[in-house]
Amino acid sequence: MGSKNKLKRFKENEQFANVVQPKRDDITANNFSLKGKWSADFFKNENPIVLELGCGKGEYTVALGKKYPDKNFIGVDIKGARFWRGAKTGIEENITNIGFLRTQIELIDQLFAAEEVSEIWITFPDPQIKYKRTKHRLTNMDFLDKYQTILKPDGIVHLKTDSEFMHGYTLGLLHGLGHEIEHAHHDVYSNTYAPEEVTSIQTFYEKQYLEKDKAITYIRFKIN
Repeated sequence: MGSKNKLKRFKENEQFANVVQPKRDDITANNFSLKGKWSADFFKNENPIVLELGCGKGEYTVALGKKYPDKNFIGVDIKGARFWRGAKTGIEENITNIGFLRTQIELIDQLFAAEEVSEIWITFPDPQIKYKRTKHRLTNMDFLDKYQTILKPDGIVHLKTDSEFMHGYTLGLLHGLGHEIEHAHHDVYSNTYAPEEVTSIQTFYEKQYLEKDKAITYIRFKIN
């Protein structure tokens, strides 16, 4: 993507009512005004809040928003030029139960209050295979602790990935920590019991993986 295109998208994001772009200093100083008030001030209803972490172009956020009008969805990513597409679709199609948050995911527990979130989707994250990168792996112990803070007691986490490594790492960690695994499969398209929204919604990158015959894995779990 050219720099002019990126700048245009950044400008449009600033005008979109469904995009929130807090400054890091405000977040770390606990000055983020929507923390604990997403329902009242942003969505203006009390419906459950669902996050998509590392939302990319926002395909899951948009599709889930259309599918479940009784829930609110927020796509989270640091790359605003990517989620611009999802935000623009939301504006064009008047999908009022979706939003996009531009931030680093390690700050997630400073952007949402305790028990403010009902579900988390992690869709095709970078598996961060190199040892030095494990601190950025979105299902490591530190991230699970952050998710536990913001999730309701019965909150659910979904992991959908093409990485066998990420799938196996996460399963092992969840078993070791005693968390509740509700569903796990190494190839959702060969599994008749996969939740419908796991197979009916496909991201841009997922379609590319499927064309290369890569298996798509899925885990649904609760953090005890």
